[in-house]
Amino acid sequence: MTHYKTIITPATQELTVKRSRFIGHIAPVASAGDAAAFVAQIKKKHYDATHNVFAYIVREPEFCKFSDDGESQGTAGLPVLNVLQKEEVTDCVVVVTRYFGGIMLGAGGLVRAYSACAKLVLDAARIKTMRLCLLCELSCSYSLYGRLAGFIPGQGGKINGIQHTDAVKMNFIVPKENFHKFFAELTELTFGAVRATVTGEDFFEI
Repeated sequence: MTHYKTIITPATQELTVKRSRFIGHIAPVASAGDAAAFVAQIKKKHYDATHNVFAYIVREPEFCKFSDDGESQGTAGLPVLNVLQKEEVTDCVVVVTRYFGGIMLGAGGLVRAYSACAKLVLDAARIKTMRLCLLCELSCSYSLYGRLAGFIPGQGGKINGIQHTDAVKMNFIVPKENFHKFFAELTELTFGAVRATVTGEDFFEI
């Protein structure tokens, strides 16, 4: 996996359909345990709700779960999960709380309402793409520093730290998918005078 999508921030959004009140809650999570804890938190907050439907997807280990929480099978939890899957997001949990308004929505109406509320809160949370990056470092002369300071971002990378001593030491990240192109062009740009060392890899938003 070279990249994945997740959400930027927790969010809450509300939707009313035929007097039924739907409240969508979304949060980033790192594990199934985190997701279950968030679901429990929302259920405690909205203990008097008719239903607290949820769905979540986590990346490591890859796992998803959903619950209709008493709604007709396939009309609530699965539509919420389908919204997350359609947007290809992971490491997030959605709980849609429903307060029944007295008017039956029918199976199709429930699917549309839960899907709409999940999409509303997902849009509010905003989606970001996390890319697998190499953590790198290099040392260069002051005469090359200006060129490299522009070259790294131009390759899709990001400079995280700079130390000035007798030379310039730069810590940066670059997308792993750009690995071969980056190092080939670095060698060409500096006529082989500068080599970057890879110290690790992780996912970053760049």
